[in-house]
Amino acid sequence: MTLHDSVARAVRIMALNRMPGLIVVDDRRRPGWVLPGTQVLRLMVPGAFQEDPALARAIDEAHADRFWQELAGITVGDCLPPQPPKPVTVRLDATLLEVAALMSRVRSPIAAVVESDGTLAGAITLERLLTSLVLVPPGE
Repeated sequence: MTLHDSVARAVRIMALNRMPGLIVVDDRRRPGWVLPGTQVLRLMVPGAFQEDPALARAIDEAHADRFWQELAGITVGDCLPPQPPKPVTVRLDATLLEVAALMSRVRSPIAAVVESDGTLAGAITLERLLTSLVLVPPGE
């Protein structure tokens, strides 16, 4: 994702890939920020509904999806909090244990995987990391 991508696209990517957030890259494709899914959710749900649970209960499911349509003109850059978190980065050749140790130490549910030149190669989510750790046979 870049700062100029639409939030609607970001939401689709997060939903389809079951990601807790996205790594946002700068113009050189280097990880610069993390867009937490909770920040996007805050934009999707109008403030009045966040502040008043009774008001949120008054909207039925058939009309709740209309809030999604209001994201059409908002960019990823518009969603970043005032001091967005920096992404946790790991090298492309990092082991599962290295990634797990780093993610647990900094309490990050997502890590950017970077090439030797610092450009983004991909991301590892907590869910995928745990799945990989559970599926690795003992002794390997």
